[in-house]
Amino acid sequence: MTTKELGHQERRMPYRNNAGRGEGHCRQNDSLEKNGFSISAARLGLPDVGLISYGEMVDQGRLITEAVSVPVIGDADNGYGNCMNVKRTVKGFINAGFAGIILEDQVSPKACGHTQGRKVVSREEAIMHIKAAVDARKESGSDIVIVARTDSRQALSLDEALWRARAFADAGADVLFIDALASREEMKAFCAVSPGVPKMANMLEGGGKTPILSPLELEEIGYKIIAYPLSLIGVSMRAMEDALVAIKGGRIPPPGSLPSFEEIKDTLGFNHYYEEEKRYIATPAQSSYSSGFYDYTSEASRSGDTESRTGKSQEPIIDILPQLYDPGSAGGRGPSSGMWSRTLRLRITGRDGVQKMDAKIPAGFLEGMTKVIPGLAGANIMERLRDAPIDSDNPQNGQILLDFEDGMGDRIQVFIA
Repeated sequence: MTTKELGHQERRMPYRNNAGRGEGHCRQNDSLEKNGFSISAARLGLPDVGLISYGEMVDQGRLITEAVSVPVIGDADNGYGNCMNVKRTVKGFINAGFAGIILEDQVSPKACGHTQGRKVVSREEAIMHIKAAVDARKESGSDIVIVARTDSRQALSLDEALWRARAFADAGADVLFIDALASREEMKAFCAVSPGVPKMANMLEGGGKTPILSPLELEEIGYKIIAYPLSLIGVSMRAMEDALVAIKGGRIPPPGSLPSFEEIKDTLGFNHYYEEEKRYIATPAQSSYSSGFYDYTSEASRSGDTESRTGKSQEPIIDILPQLYDPGSAGGRGPSSGMWSRTLRLRITGRDGVQKMDAKIPAGFLEGMTKVIPGLAGANIMERLRDAPIDSDNPQNGQILLDFEDGMGDRIQVFIA
C-alpha cells in the first residue's frame, strides 16, 4: 500500500484507533495515526496545549514507524512556525518514515481540538502553509500524504471552515479535515466540498462536539478516513488507575484484568527475538581464546578427538614456551626471575564439554596470561606458585593453582606442569 493510496481510498474506508504511541488497528486498509493529544499525555504527562515540540513529535514518530509495518499518519500540529518551519517539519516527518502528515491552521500556541480557546491564522497564511508542505514533498521526492485540517469551525464559522477546505484542496492537499463539526448536517456539507478529495472525520470518544457515529454511518455520509483518537489511551488510563488503587490498598489487580507474563512477552516480541537469536549462536569452533602470539582455539579445533570426547587425559596439545617469552630478555631480574624453570599448564574446557585449549606456559609469563585470559586478572597466582610444591611423580597433573568458570561458562584450570 503506497502513501498515495492511503490518501486516496476510492471504495473502502479505514478507521484508526490511537494510543500514547499511536498504535491501533484499522477495519480495512490498516494504518495508524500518531496524534498530539496522546503523545503529549503519554510522553510528557501534560495536556495538548502546544507544549510538545517538533523534535519530540518526530522522535516519537520514528519509534512508531520502526515498530510497525503499516502506514502511519503523524500529527504535525500547526507545522511549528512559519512556512519555512512547515517545510522542515514535512521533510522531518518524511525522514522519520511517516506515510502521512496532518497540518492545521491554528495560531501558536495551539489548542487541542474540541477544547476552548482556539484561534486560527489568516486565510492567506493557512493556504501558504499547505503550499509549503506540497513543495517540501516535491523537493524530497516523496509521496507523503498531506492532510489539511482547519479549526475555523469553532474559531470562526462553518462557512469559513468550508471555504478553507476548498482552498486547501486547490493548494494540493490530499485529504481534507474540518475538526469539531457539530452535527450530521454539517458533516454532510463538508463531504460535499471538493468531492474528488477524501475527507477525514475525528470521533472524539467520551463527548466531543462532533456526533459519534459508526464507521458505516460515516462512510454513508462520505468520509474515507476516521480517527478514534482516545479509545486505547482512555482504556489504558482507566486500567492503570484501577491497578494503582488495588496496589495502594494492599491488593494486586485481579488476574482477569491483565494478560499473563507469557502473553506480554509475546506481544512485545520476546518469542520472535529468541527464535531469531538462535540463528546467530556461535558454535564451539567459532569461539576463540587468543593472544597476539597464538590462536589456541583454531589449533584445538584441528586436533581431532580431544580429551573431552575420549574422557582420557593426553599430553598438552600446544607447547608455546618459546613463542610467548624469551627468558633472556628478563635479564634475571624481577619478582618471578627465580621461577622460570617452572611451567604452568592452562586448560580451557567449554561449557558444552568441548576442550578449547591445553597449553604449556612459562611461569614467569603470568602477567601475559592475564591478557590471554581476562578472568585471571587479579588472582594472586604468583604467591600460590611460590608456595606450591612440584609433583614429580605426575608432572602434568600437579597442584591446581586456579579452577573457575569465566563469564561465558567455560572452565579454566591453571596448574603446575
